Amino acid sequence: MYQRINITLPNETLQLLDRIAPKGDRSHFIDQAVKYYINAEAKKNLRDKLKHGALRRADRDLGITQDWFNIDEESWQNGK
Repeated sequence: MYQRINITLPNETLQLLDRIAPKGDRSHFIDQAVKYYINAEAKKNLRDKLKHGALRRADRDLGITQDWFNIDEESWQNGK
């Protein structure tokens, strides 16, 4: 299902659109551009969330490693 909308674009953007998409094909071009942009933003957001989670886990893992290192070192010292 399609809906007609009215949008306002700067002249420069409209000139770019006219060069790339013929007047009868503007709707298809804009549809594809919007979908591409939304997909790219979703990927960027996912990438940012994964990076943030990885950094959080890295901090946690470093703390666990340091705790185990201290415990292991104490065991080694007591075993001497």
